[in-house]
Amino acid sequence: MLRKGANPMILFKPSSAMRLSPCANTTSMSSGSGSLLWFRKGLRIHDNPALEVASRGASHLYPVFVIDPHFMEPDPNSSAPGSSRAGLNRIKFLLECLVDLDLNLKNLGSRLLILKGDPAEVVIRCLKELHVKKLCFEYDTEPYYQALDVKVKNFALAAGIEVFSPVSHTLFNPTDIIEKNGGKPPLSYQSFVKLAGEPPSSLSTVYSSLPPVGNLGSCDISEVPTIRDLGYGDAEQDEFSPFKGGESEALKRLDECMKDKWVANFEKPKGNPSAFLKPATTVLSPYLKFGCLSPRYFYQSIQDVYKSMPKHTLPPVSLIGQLLWREFFYTAAFGTPNFDRMKGNRICKQIPWKDDDKLLEAWREARTGFPWIDAIMVQLRKWGWMHHLARHSVACFLTRGDLFVHWEKGRDVFERLLIDSDWAINNGNWMWLSCSSFFYQYNRIYSPTTFGKKYDPNGDYIRHFLPVLKDMPREYIYEPWTAPKSIQTKANCIIGKDYPMPVVSHDSASKECRRKMGEAYALNKELNGLVSEDDLKNLRRKLDESEGQEAGAKRYKQQLIG
Repeated sequence: MLRKGANPMILFKPSSAMRLSPCANTTSMSSGSGSLLWFRKGLRIHDNPALEVASRGASHLYPVFVIDPHFMEPDPNSSAPGSSRAGLNRIKFLLECLVDLDLNLKNLGSRLLILKGDPAEVVIRCLKELHVKKLCFEYDTEPYYQALDVKVKNFALAAGIEVFSPVSHTLFNPTDIIEKNGGKPPLSYQSFVKLAGEPPSSLSTVYSSLPPVGNLGSCDISEVPTIRDLGYGDAEQDEFSPFKGGESEALKRLDECMKDKWVANFEKPKGNPSAFLKPATTVLSPYLKFGCLSPRYFYQSIQDVYKSMPKHTLPPVSLIGQLLWREFFYTAAFGTPNFDRMKGNRICKQIPWKDDDKLLEAWREARTGFPWIDAIMVQLRKWGWMHHLARHSVACFLTRGDLFVHWEKGRDVFERLLIDSDWAINNGNWMWLSCSSFFYQYNRIYSPTTFGKKYDPNGDYIRHFLPVLKDMPREYIYEPWTAPKSIQTKANCIIGKDYPMPVVSHDSASKECRRKMGEAYALNKELNGLVSEDDLKNLRRKLDESEGQEAGAKRYKQQLIG
């Protein structure tokens, strides 16, 4: 192994404040013995401190990935192909990441060892079977992995196995930020940035080879499975995400992005959400999600571009700013109990959302009757990805904009179908976009008829993802129900038959949503955020009665006119 650059023993000294018990100091790691490297995220060779420590001084290295049925097993009852937790696009992307990682390991004289089952049980069984002295894995802040890691680490320490679990999925250690803030996560971007400072540099390790895989004993090892191996048929899905998984693809995409001057001028929330042939963003989020791309290396690469282009955008709207937003949400999520739900979440407004499965289904299945919204949801289902402004549009529409359905319901759909689905960021963004936390200007709404038109007046995006509307004239493409019957007939699309009528009237629905948000905000303020279940039920009853009275008055008025 060739080595150059900074000493990882200093850069990645494990924090004594991690939620798991303190990691072993890298200087005490045994030499001349076997190491087990447990991959979960962090599916890369570059800037991988767990790999660095696992391989150093080891006689044998066991790089392991466990196929978790929790995420991978087919669910025949799901609304779209995939498991109960992940759509087929994300499963396919992950398998591509694993194939690429296996190839890169083989080029270094190693290989990826694939096992199947409950990850904690499988890893513990491997530790017993392989008689290793070191266990290395990337630290993960998600509750699911926190629980797994406690089991595995407790066994390893009791068995005398040294454990190294570095923070490398994020630029900063969330625990450090929370400690600096007096034990609570900062809840504004500005306060987070002040506390964070500059992140450590990425490792510059270059490997010529890795320690060989040792005797595998009775461990049931396989190659990286295919979609079919996992039990998915060929006809499960007719179109897949155009984005291929893996570290090699991530570094190639990063290199292409860094050559383009637009990186220096990147400014969120600007960008074209309707650009699909060449997306108006980096599309690096799936690679960060799976750890195919190191956030530290990404950060460093952007800074290198900035050095050559002094005139560039700044946080929070710049590309560096977006990486810091990622860190902000990771820290907020890690330090907030019940971050993924409204109930029991101290930073989340308590709002009496509707429990309307029909509206939720229409939204999820792209049958709202609003072409801009439905086209985005079709892209989500087919590609597992859409532009961030497109995500904003459909999230606002489902929650505070039009349908007033609970943000947790939309979160679940995104969590399953997005290839870049990320626990902290997904929950944080849904709270933000529903004005439940972080952002509170609920009067600002993304229009389902005019927002997309600003970027794509001809409706090419809609025509691509909703071919039933491909012949609708441009003046009606965003509101096809307003087209005369003769125009609908000529376009081979009768509204109400070939494409649905709108599920709500946007003008009246958005007005009603604003009223409900105002009432909910007033209740939260009155009770200082301590809103009980009974308080919510009473407010919901009051809002429903008011809505019913308003609807009755409207019907009466229409009868008089008639």
